[in-house]
Amino acid sequence: MSEPEPLIRIQDLHRDFPMGHEVVHALDGLSLTVQAGEFLGVMGPSGSGKSTLLYLLGGLDRPTAGRIWVRARELTALDENELAAYRRQEVGFVFQSFHLIPTMTALENVEFPMVFARVPPAQRRERARYLLDQVGLADRMAHRPTELSGGQQQRVAIARALVNDPAIILADEPTGNVDRRTGAEVMQVLARLCQEQGRTIVIVTHDTSLTHFTSQCIHLLDGRIANGE
Repeated sequence: MSEPEPLIRIQDLHRDFPMGHEVVHALDGLSLTVQAGEFLGVMGPSGSGKSTLLYLLGGLDRPTAGRIWVRARELTALDENELAAYRRQEVGFVFQSFHLIPTMTALENVEFPMVFARVPPAQRRERARYLLDQVGLADRMAHRPTELSGGQQQRVAIARALVNDPAIILADEPTGNVDRRTGAEVMQVLARLCQEQGRTIVIVTHDTSLTHFTSQCIHLLDGRIANGE
C-alpha cells in the first residue's frame, strides 16, 4: 500500500537574511514531510532556523528559495490575499508570549478573533465556551489574564488558536514562559488535540524533556536537519 500524501511537504527550503555586508542562511536547503495528525517537534540551538521554519509554514514569511505544499497546494505560489485566507482557514498560532488582551476575560479573548471573521455573537460565545472547556478552563472563563496562572493563560491562547478549527497548530516555544510542570500540562493539552482530534501540531522547543510528547522530532543546526527520530 502506498504512503498517504503528506499534509505538509517542504522541498529544498532556503531563507536568507542580509546582515550588513553578509548574508545569514537561516534555512539552508531543508526538506521535510509531515503527515496529517502528526506531532512534530523542532529542536536546535538559537539561530538554527526553528522559528523561521514555523513562520514560513504559517505563511507569515516567504522563502528565498524552495517550495512548501500544504494539502498538495503550493503555499509558496500564493499571493498575499490567498496567504491571509490560508492562515485564517488552516493554521492556529500559539506563541511563547501569550498575547492575551489584559482588559478582556478568558472568554472574551477567545471570542475576539471571531469578531473579525464576522461570526454572530451568540455563536462566538458558544464556541469560545466549548473551546475553553476543551482545554480545562470551564471554571476560569470570567477571569482576566492577571487572574490566571501562566499555564492557564497559555491554555487560553491555545483555545483562541482553535477558533477557526485549523488543521495545523504551529507553536513557538509555548512552554517558554512557564515552569516545567506547567509546561508538561500545556504539552498534554496539545497532545490531546493531536491524538483525539487529529490536528497536526508543529512545535518549536528547547526543552528536551518534552520530546516524548511528539511523534517525530527533528534537530536543526545551521538551517539543516542534523538528525531526526
